Amino acid sequence: MRIPLIIALASYLIGNFSAAYILGKMFKKEDVREYGSKNAGATNALRVFGKKIGILAFILDVLKGVLAVYIGGKFLDYNGKLIAGIFVVLGHNYPIILGFKGGKGIATSIGVMLSLHWPTAIVCIIIGILIIAKFRYVSLGSITAASLVPIIGSIMKRPFNKEYFITTLILAIMAVYRHRSNIKRLVNGKEFKIGERVK
Repeated sequence: MRIPLIIALASYLIGNFSAAYILGKMFKKEDVREYGSKNAGATNALRVFGKKIGILAFILDVLKGVLAVYIGGKFLDYNGKLIAGIFVVLGHNYPIILGFKGGKGIATSIGVMLSLHWPTAIVCIIIGILIIAKFRYVSLGSITAASLVPIIGSIMKRPFNKEYFITTLILAIMAVYRHRSNIKRLVNGKEFKIGERVK
């Protein structure tokens, strides 16, 4: 029982590393959470601080998902990976060191999914990119892709693994829940489009 708790805590703390917040403070002397969508994620960093910081924040967020799953696997094999995947995203979304005001978990979830079953991740990433390219809304592409992960994963990953399905379903629910303000703006036609700078 001790090892799963250690994995969960370690992964949560890894998730607390907020690239958007740290890069914003380092290079712009500003808190990304005070602008745009008010969250500490790569998309908002892109929107507020520009491409360089936004892309770097995205890469770092993906990598922390990969790192947590790798560590979880070393400690407890596949189940350790699943535990780590959930808790690193929780740490990103609700970081204790930032007063539980983090990001929305998409980039970190991508890192997790690439580590758990990369074919599912690639298919969902492509779907997300196509939606973003068509409609210019990162949130719409993110929500759609995240929601499809449990379905596509269940089709592509054989044999069917109940624990994997539950993990991806939890990640999808967290992603949709964290995007509830975006969903509201999308419905009202007030959502920010990709490339739109906000300050």
